[in-house]
Amino acid sequence: MGELPDIPGAASIPGKLFFRIGEVSEIVGVEPHVLRYWESEFPGLSPKKSSSGQRMFRRRDVELLLRIKHLLYDRKFTIEGARRVLHERRPARKAPPRTQAELFPNPLPEIRQQLAEILKLLS
Repeated sequence: MGELPDIPGAASIPGKLFFRIGEVSEIVGVEPHVLRYWESEFPGLSPKKSSSGQRMFRRRDVELLLRIKHLLYDRKFTIEGARRVLHERRPARKAPPRTQAELFPNPLPEIRQQLAEILKLLS
């Protein structure tokens, strides 16, 4: 995702791998039901669920939630407008290699050149 201006609260995210919804609610500053609603409205937001069914948010989820809150509360975007901004700022994905040559480039010409240089040094 492209960077929005400094998002207030991003520096306050603890250095943990996973966060429960209550922790995220405190960090972002909205009620848990708002987080669950945003989860249904923003496709990029998909917390994993623990074996007990609790939502487990990753750091990138929390950062995305802070961006969403910034767009909705500070910049006064609608849900649709915020969704559009987040989608437009998403970096373009590079197409995966399709052929074997793209996956495994032939190193032989380079190896031959290096061997020829070594042979020249030795003679």
